[in-house]
This record gives sequence, structure tokens and C-alpha cells, in this order.
Amino acid sequence: MKFGISTFVTDEGIRPDVLGAALEERGFDSLFLAEHSHIPVSRETPYPGGGDLPRVYYRTLDPFVALTAAAAATSELLLGTGIALLIQRDLIHTAKEVASLDLISDGRVLFGVGVGWNREEMRNHGTDPKTRGALMDEQLAALKEIWTKDEAEFHGEHVDLDPIFSWPKPVQKPHVPIYIGGESEAALNRLARYGDGWLLRGYTKYQEAQRVRRWLADQGREDVQFAVFGGPTTPKVIDGFREAGVERYTFLLDTLPESETLKVLDELAEVAAAHR
Repeated sequence: MKFGISTFVTDEGIRPDVLGAALEERGFDSLFLAEHSHIPVSRETPYPGGGDLPRVYYRTLDPFVALTAAAAATSELLLGTGIALLIQRDLIHTAKEVASLDLISDGRVLFGVGVGWNREEMRNHGTDPKTRGALMDEQLAALKEIWTKDEAEFHGEHVDLDPIFSWPKPVQKPHVPIYIGGESEAALNRLARYGDGWLLRGYTKYQEAQRVRRWLADQGREDVQFAVFGGPTTPKVIDGFREAGVERYTFLLDTLPESETLKVLDELAEVAAAHR
């Protein structure tokens, strides 16, 4: 099992290029960055974690800009979104951003996606929360067309594209690996149909990972990779996920100034080394 870091990169913490270099120097495999375009002042949707919404949600950098900076400072670190809020994004621009980052990084992108939870944020992008799952399914299907076809088109209820040209194409073939975030029945069905990997959150029980692995096998999807986003440092949990067949395990890194972040990374690197 390989170890990485998941975090929020903001204007108040360590720079993404410095973070990327520090991770690679310490032997970490990957960096997954969260995304929020904005936080509406109207806070009607409750924060899933309970209590007040953490400050980092208000201040996240664009993940593709941040990951490009990390790519320029590294040569092997995998660059992931955890998660990109695809339903809030322009599909064609997103296809180009992901493919461009994959080209610039020589094929190091892991594209983690999810439907999100903040309904006001979705609505500000013109997305109806009631149909966000159906929209995302069509977006994923359309992305694969754009990334793999010279003349791509897609015709669905929510996404309708007449033939288009769009380059660059991803370096990775047939396309950038798509990691589906979420543990709901809808997310798992989406995983079986569209995903190359499952990005499960760290509070998910490793017994659930074992169950989903068996369920995917029954669907003929033994090829799906598992990655844990924001897992704890508890040895029992790490070992449980390893036994469940998780290929990649990321620790949640608090958003801190550079000097404090480097100290925490040293500690996390020791935890990772003890479980390799």
C-alpha cells in the first residue's frame, strides 16, 4: 500500500509547489487537493461534519492551478483532486484542464470527482441539486468521449455536445484515471459504471471496503483501485484497509504555515514508513 497526503491548499498555508516538493522528498506517493469554488453567505445547507464550516473551505485555491505548481516542483508525485466538483464546472474547460495537467506532469493525474454537498454552491453554478447525480453521470461519459476521440460528441438529457475538437489529449491511456468519491449507493453504482478508482473517505469502515471490493467483483470490476482520502494514523485502521485491498492511503494534512507543515510531514512520513 502506498501513502500520500490529502489537504486543502489555501492562501493562508504552505504553497503548493513547496508542499509538493516536500512530499516527494519524504517518499509520499500522491497529493489530493479539495475544491470549493466559493462558499455562499447563505449557509442553509448544514456542514456534513457538524458545527461551523472550517475556515479552509472559504479559502481553497483552484485545484488545477495548485496541482500545476506542485507538478512543476516534482517529477514523480501523483497529482489528484479530492474531489473536483464536476457538476459545478464547465465540462469542456474541465476536460482541457485535466488533459493539460496530465501533459505538463507527464501523466501523473488522478481525477477524483464527486457531486458535493453544498446546495447553495451548486445553485450558484446553475446546477439543480435534485439532478446533480444524473448530470455527473453524463459528464463522465462525455469526458471520456472528449479525451479519447478526435471528433467527440455526446447527446444526453443534461449534456448535449455536437462534434468538437479538443486537444491536448491526456498522456495516460485511454484517459486519466477517474476516481469516484462517495460511499452512497448512487456513488457506488457510478463507480461500477464509470470509475477507474474509488476515493473513499477516511471515516469509512475498512469492513465496508472489503464488502465493496466483493460487490465490484460481482459486477465484473476487479480492476478498480481503492484510495482512502484523509485516513487516520491509527495502525489498526491502516492495517485493516491494507487487508481490504486498498492500494493508496492518504493522511489528512491540516492547513498550516510552511514551517509547521514540514514538521507534521516528518511525523506522517514516519507513520508511513512503519507500515510499508
